[in-house]
Amino acid sequence: MLIFRFIVLVALQLLSTCVLADLSIISSTGVSSIMQELIPAFERESGHRVTISYNTSNIIMDRLKRGERADLVILTAPLIDSLTQQGLLQAGTRTDMAKSGIGVAVKAGAPRPDISSVAAFKQTLLDTPSVAYTGTGASGLYFAGLVEKMGIANEVKPKSKIPAGGLVAELVVKGEAALAVQMISELKAVPGADYVGPLPAPMQLFTVFSAGMLAQATETAAAQSMLAFMKKPQAQAIYRAKGMDTD
Repeated sequence: MLIFRFIVLVALQLLSTCVLADLSIISSTGVSSIMQELIPAFERESGHRVTISYNTSNIIMDRLKRGERADLVILTAPLIDSLTQQGLLQAGTRTDMAKSGIGVAVKAGAPRPDISSVAAFKQTLLDTPSVAYTGTGASGLYFAGLVEKMGIANEVKPKSKIPAGGLVAELVVKGEAALAVQMISELKAVPGADYVGPLPAPMQLFTVFSAGMLAQATETAAAQSMLAFMKKPQAQAIYRAKGMDTD
């Protein structure tokens, strides 16, 4: 009887170590195209299941501050650090993934505008009938400030399409805007959009995307596995294929 009980106890312990988790992630849209490939690869390797929701960084920050729960969050590196300092993320769990610049896209088949220099990009913005960028995302906020610095805000703002979040290249695909300005990785995530290229180097902004584990995460082991997976060579290859820089 004692031997039987011992065998049952060992079996239960082994079973507990093999329990698959339902991992929940809240993520910036900046890495949506990456996660579409990274998640299936992680699920195949680990056996865990992953659910993910996307939004712009500022909206995600508000959601977390209101108490929304998840296991992992993916945001820009400074916001991950800010959440850690606020006690909303577990210290020491920040995992840098890759960085993305800001670029321009048009509808596939449309003429490709000249954005090869600061002067050319400025003229393109003046000539275009409409331009789309987000109202709360890091790239959209940066672009709004950039237009101000270039002194063409009065000309650009009236013809701007500014959704709170989402993939703005979808607007050019639908014919609702002529140009889309957003993170390169986000532009490349939209079928039917033609990625023209990055902003001119003097005005480019690179953003590092990082992941962190929420302080109230329930699937901590699975979350740690995902954080480790994000640094593997196959993950790095996905980042580069989606237009992000891993250097």
